[in-house]
Amino acid sequence: MPDRGPGGPSGPRISVGRPSRRAKTLLMTVGVLAVLAMLFVMFAGFWTDWLWYRSVRYTTVFTTTLWTKIGMFAVFGLLMAAAVGFNIWLAHRLRPPLSAMSLEQQSLDRYRMGIAPYKKWVLLGVTALVGLIAGASAAGQWRTWLMWVNAVPFGTADPQFGKDVAFYAFDLPWYRFLLSFGFAAAVLSLLAAGLVHYLYGGLRLTTPGARATSQATGHLSVLLGVFVALKAVAYWLDRYGLAVKSGDFKATDNWTGLRYVDANAYLPAKTILFFIAAICAVLFFATLWRRTWQLPVIGFGLMVLSAILIGGLYPAIVQKFQVQPNEQAKEAPYIKKNIDATRDAYDIDDAEVSNYSGESEASNEELRDAADTTASIRLLDPNVVSPSFQQLQQVRSYYQFPATLDVDRYATEDGDEQDTVVGLREININGITERNWINDHFKYTHGFGMVAGKGTEVASTGAPAFIEKNLPPEGELAEDGYEPRVYYGEKTTQYSIVGGPQKELDYIAGSEEKTYSYKGDSGVSLGNVANRAAYAVAFNEPQILYSGAIGEGSRILYNRTPKERVEAVAPWLTIDGDPYPAVVDGRIQWIVDAYTTTNQYPYSSRTTLGETTADALTDGQRAVIAQQNRVNYIRNSVKATVDAYSGEVKLYEWDTRDPVLKTWMKAFPGTVEPKSEISGSLVDHFRYPQDLFKVQRELLTRYHVTSASQFYSGSERWQVPDDPTQKGNAVPPYYLSMKMPDQEEQTFSLTTTFNPSGRETLGAFMAVNADARSDDYGTIRILKLPSNTTVSGPQQVQSRFNSDTDIANEINILRRGDSEVEYGNLLTVPLEGGLLYVEPVYVRGAGTNYPLLRKVLVTYGEETAFENTLGEALNSVFGVEGSEEPPAEGEEPPAGEEDTTPPPAEGSEDATVQEALQDAQEAFEAGQEALGNQDWDAYGQAQQDLEDALGRAAEAEQSAGGDGGSDNRNDEGRREE
Repeated sequence: MPDRGPGGPSGPRISVGRPSRRAKTLLMTVGVLAVLAMLFVMFAGFWTDWLWYRSVRYTTVFTTTLWTKIGMFAVFGLLMAAAVGFNIWLAHRLRPPLSAMSLEQQSLDRYRMGIAPYKKWVLLGVTALVGLIAGASAAGQWRTWLMWVNAVPFGTADPQFGKDVAFYAFDLPWYRFLLSFGFAAAVLSLLAAGLVHYLYGGLRLTTPGARATSQATGHLSVLLGVFVALKAVAYWLDRYGLAVKSGDFKATDNWTGLRYVDANAYLPAKTILFFIAAICAVLFFATLWRRTWQLPVIGFGLMVLSAILIGGLYPAIVQKFQVQPNEQAKEAPYIKKNIDATRDAYDIDDAEVSNYSGESEASNEELRDAADTTASIRLLDPNVVSPSFQQLQQVRSYYQFPATLDVDRYATEDGDEQDTVVGLREININGITERNWINDHFKYTHGFGMVAGKGTEVASTGAPAFIEKNLPPEGELAEDGYEPRVYYGEKTTQYSIVGGPQKELDYIAGSEEKTYSYKGDSGVSLGNVANRAAYAVAFNEPQILYSGAIGEGSRILYNRTPKERVEAVAPWLTIDGDPYPAVVDGRIQWIVDAYTTTNQYPYSSRTTLGETTADALTDGQRAVIAQQNRVNYIRNSVKATVDAYSGEVKLYEWDTRDPVLKTWMKAFPGTVEPKSEISGSLVDHFRYPQDLFKVQRELLTRYHVTSASQFYSGSERWQVPDDPTQKGNAVPPYYLSMKMPDQEEQTFSLTTTFNPSGRETLGAFMAVNADARSDDYGTIRILKLPSNTTVSGPQQVQSRFNSDTDIANEINILRRGDSEVEYGNLLTVPLEGGLLYVEPVYVRGAGTNYPLLRKVLVTYGEETAFENTLGEALNSVFGVEGSEEPPAEGEEPPAGEEDTTPPPAEGSEDATVQEALQDAQEAFEAGQEALGNQDWDAYGQAQQDLEDALGRAAEAEQSAGGDGGSDNRNDEGRREE
């Protein structure tokens, strides 16, 4: 009978035994679910990537990249693990018997005993760790492997060794990777084997007698022999590496290739060191029989001493006593090799350089006539007028335009082409009045329509003269019909869920909201729970899993900017920083220029893309996406398009001779379509890319010179000028339709200027044919001015403008009140032997917080004009009367051109009437704009200004004794217009 103990009978006994089977099952279930959840979180990223690549139909890019990485990881991970593991096992197998214990061995005994039960696990753990690290490192070299295994020859041999450039671009990087892997394997194996030998008595540091057993000596000597043999291979490859070695020379910090000391000192030294290292490796291998390190150590010491004397001291002596006393003569052949290789690698070897006087002998009348035919001067600056597009064409606060617009070409009503400034009305979720998850990702999903303004003309108010505007779109493009919805754009960075039960806001007509449901097949379907769960994890948004706004037909759109879509489907391309939209065959297509590059072109000097392509307009969004930031070969080999509605990405082969592109096309077959697939309507909008042009102009500051002696002296070096209105930033290149002196008609061009080094005068003018339809496309023409020229450069022209007293007074008048003056692009045009500068001047008024063109600056030679219109400014600077015919009665003069009707005398009553009517016109247009923006305060002010102006006009007419009927009718006609 159980003892109840004192205090009476005990209460019910509580069982404290093992948990029940049900509790075990529950715990195991929870554990399994937790593990599965962790695995799903890890798997979600991989799965969503696969779904995205499948949605854009570039699964081969995903699978090729993935399997290459897996293969590299597995092969080199296993090789490293096998090398280290084998040497650990071999060192353990070669351990000596421990019968004769020493104090050193006694102290190590406890470590041996601690490891003994887990030897296999330690071996597996160490080998697995080094294998994982080596495999992960090797997986990052997938591009190197694909380029090596798919290499296509360049057909050009380097001038020193006679090897095809493909050896340096594709083979040498792979050999260097293998060599670095071999060094890592040898060093890790040597360290691991040495540690095991020490732990088990094969190596003794303090014990009297032999420091190493013969087995340990032989094993470690072989590993050291492998290391030295790899060093011999490194010396041999270093010989070829001299052709792509960077260094400083003659103020060129990116010089590449051999110089005199390389060819006559370093190259022989590398060859001698190769043989010394090979002999030294043999001596290490010989210890398997000799069982002594005496000879290998002597040989290794000789190799180190030789590396110091032959590889370091001897070249320094050659440089000091042979090169420096007569450097120009010694280096001339190598400078010439560098010039030729650099010009070929950057595709500037065909640049046409011609002398240009900078002064004209033509009469003023000839110059004035030539000004109309030489160039279509673009008055609308895409870098300034974005706020005008925003204010006049934004329509709603949830739309936006990029800060810098783009220049393209579109046909006019009479069939001629004109430079056009374009921008897309993209969605801006920050402008949504009510911010929530549904509005951000389901309702406000897309922009709407392209807006385009004439590049060479403006409206009478100074605002852009739109050829495509409003919402829904109206204009020349809308008449032909195109899909205006913009689901993919430069500013569209958030994800959207479309096509399901939740309707999207399309646009607002009057007070009515037009809704829409996406009909494309872009994006990834969210029709099943697995996909929804994966994206809920990937975007850290659990509502994606259970929201009722997602249902049958719902699709998620992401990776929506053109640059990131092209970069994702072609991770081997460098992406231009400025994609631009074009209406092509009824669709808005983003056109993206892409480059193939390498930094292994022998003798070609390197450039840093991020620095070279930066200018006054570069921001985070317009920066180049570079796979290699430092390159010495570049080609615009691919033109890509991204459909603004469907997001479809297409890559087109543009440079059919580029071996780097051919190599990647072999690696990723079917991803790049042949050039023959490009439609003519798409080619109409292709242009020469800005980032490539900026790289080429930077190289041409030095490499326009083809003479080694001139290059050495540096007397003909140029520099890219600073933007006159943004000090410290390089002037951007400008697109402009113009003709160079050797051309018969205007062509769409990309232009820039150069200053002589250290001076602000004009050194040269450069233009490239940017019209992809032209047989002359890509031809670079450089007009080189005399070295002693006094022709003003852009900074000097701007300084002259700012210091002119009369112009300064007019600028002060324009700045009255709270108005601000903004300077547009300073365009340079070669004209009859001289240089014509044209700069539009904008005013941002207090009542209209966006820039309007008010004045035009023109400079030619020593003459400067600052007038209301381009025509007036050209007439003034050349001292001739206008040749335009006056407009018909009641008709506005052509926008951006001169009204040549004789103006009323200053101070006359007619002048007062016309001034009042002009104020009335401006007030009316300001009122219409305020009405469109639903800005009732501004609208009321505009109506008051209109009433005041009309009152002043009536009083002026009465005081003149006229009935004023004609003027009033004219004013009514303008208001109706």
